[in-house]
Amino acid sequence: MRVLHVITGLGIGGAEQQLRLLLRHLPVHSGVVTLTDPGPVAAALRADGVPVVHLGMRGNRDLSALPRLVRLIRRGRYDVVHTHLYRACVYGRIAARLAGVRHVVATEHSLGTAQIEGRPLSAGARALYLATERLGSATVAVSDTVARRLADWGVRPHRIHVVPNGVDAAALAHDERARATARRRLGIPPDAYVVGGVGRLVPGKRFDVLVRALAELPPDVRLLLVGDGGQRTRLERLAGASGIDDRVVWAGAVTRDLPALLSAMDVFVSPSADEAFGLAVVEALAAGLPVRYVACPALDDLPPEEAPTALRIGGTVADVAAAVRATRAAHGAGAARGPVPPAAYRYDIARTARQLMALYRETSDR
Repeated sequence: MRVLHVITGLGIGGAEQQLRLLLRHLPVHSGVVTLTDPGPVAAALRADGVPVVHLGMRGNRDLSALPRLVRLIRRGRYDVVHTHLYRACVYGRIAARLAGVRHVVATEHSLGTAQIEGRPLSAGARALYLATERLGSATVAVSDTVARRLADWGVRPHRIHVVPNGVDAAALAHDERARATARRRLGIPPDAYVVGGVGRLVPGKRFDVLVRALAELPPDVRLLLVGDGGQRTRLERLAGASGIDDRVVWAGAVTRDLPALLSAMDVFVSPSADEAFGLAVVEALAAGLPVRYVACPALDDLPPEEAPTALRIGGTVADVAAAVRATRAAHGAGAARGPVPPAAYRYDIARTARQLMALYRETSDR
C-alpha cells in the first residue's frame, strides 16, 4: 500500500511530531508533502528515510498550489491520501479527488471549543471544512472529545473514526543519568525543584500563567519550558519584569531530547485551557511524572484510575501555584518515579498505527 501524507507545515508542533512517530510504525510505503514551512520535522523525517516534498504554498489562498499537488499525487500513484491540519485537509481532499484517488483519510488534530489550530472558529471556516470533508472517505478524530466537536460542527457521525494520538512509552521512560546530564547542561542545580511545561510558545498554551505562578513559589523552584514560538519574547519580558528571569530555563524546540528533559523535571504542568488531545500530558505520564493539567481530553475521556498521578486543576495563577506547592509537599525534588500509569500504554503508538491501518483497509475495501 502506498500512502501520501499531506500536512500544512513541518515546524515543531504536536501534529507534526505525531506524524513522524506514526510513520515509524505504519507498515506501508509513505511519502509526505508539506504545503508550507519545511522546518525541523521535515529534516527529521528525511533522516528517517521518508521522502518529503515542499509544495511552496505562499498562503491560504494560493490556489496555484492545487494543480501542483494534483500532479504530485498522480505521479505517485498512491492508494490512500491522508491529510493533517486544516489547510492541508481542505486542499488535500480536493487534490486527491482531482488526481483520481478515491480513498482519502483526514485527521483532525486541533479542533478546540473556540478555535482551530489557534485561529478563532468562524462560519466561513466551518462551511469550507464541511464542503471539503464530504470529498473524503473518513475523518479521524484524535479523541472522543474531538469526535463530539466534529459532530456538533456538522460532520456526519458515521464518517468520524476515533484514532487517538500515540506515544512511545519505552522511549520516554525516566532515566536518572539523563536527568543529571540535562540539568548540568541547562545550568539547573541538582537539588532544585523543577516545574516543567512542553508546547509551542503561543498564547493558547497560556505559559504566561506558569511564569506568573513561578513568581509566587520559593526561590529554589525553577521553570523548564520546552518549546519555541512567537510568544517567547513576551514571556522573557514577563519573567524579567517579575524578577525571576534567572529561574526560567528555555530549552527551545527539540526533536530528540524530550525524554532527557522530562527526566530533568519534578512535576509537569499544562496550563492550556483548550486542547484537542493533550499529547504533552500523556508523554509526561509515560515519563513517570506527577501531572497537573487544566484541560486534557486524552485523560478526561478515561476513568480516573487509568491516570492516578494526574490531577485536573483550575487555570488561574493561584491555582497553578497552589498545585505545585501541594505536589512538592507530597513528592519532593528527585522523588522516585512511580509506575507508568495505564493511560500511557492505552495510547501506545503501535496501537494507534494498528487502528489506522485497519481504517486504511476498511476505506480501501469500500
